[in-house]
Amino acid sequence: MIDPAALRAVEDRQAITDLIYRYCRAVDRIDHQLGYSVWHDDAAADYGPDIYQGTGHGFIDFVCAAHRQLLAHSHQVSNIIIKLDGEHAASESYVTANLRMMRGEQLLHMATWGRYIDRWSRRAGRWGIDKRVTVIDFDEIREVHPMGKSPRSTRDHDDPSYAVLRNPS
Repeated sequence: MIDPAALRAVEDRQAITDLIYRYCRAVDRIDHQLGYSVWHDDAAADYGPDIYQGTGHGFIDFVCAAHRQLLAHSHQVSNIIIKLDGEHAASESYVTANLRMMRGEQLLHMATWGRYIDRWSRRAGRWGIDKRVTVIDFDEIREVHPMGKSPRSTRDHDDPSYAVLRNPS
């Protein structure tokens, strides 16, 4: 017999994990609406005083505008730990962000390694971030010599992933 509480815990962990992944997809595809869906409307985002402190939705607007100034970017999360407490949860996710930009004639690669430390709540049956604190553990910037660029990758709804995820069959 399946324990309903254990099944609910698995569902809750999976729902939160999916939102963490969707956040990365949102900022990489510059998809405001998808980004907004990860946060509750009154959520707070603290990426540090030198980056951004304000609302979750405001951060999505900020990061999407900043990413439009870059050539490419890719975010990955791992080591997701989630602690559930009824309608509330806390999580820590390790994040690696890779970004490409031009500075004059120089192509640069910036990478950061850090963690998203999130407080969550389920409201009206939907999980969302209440507060995120981002910790940057270390970073680097270096000149790169690219091997090439994929003609398929785009940072919008023209990316091939949208068509596949919209219609999986």
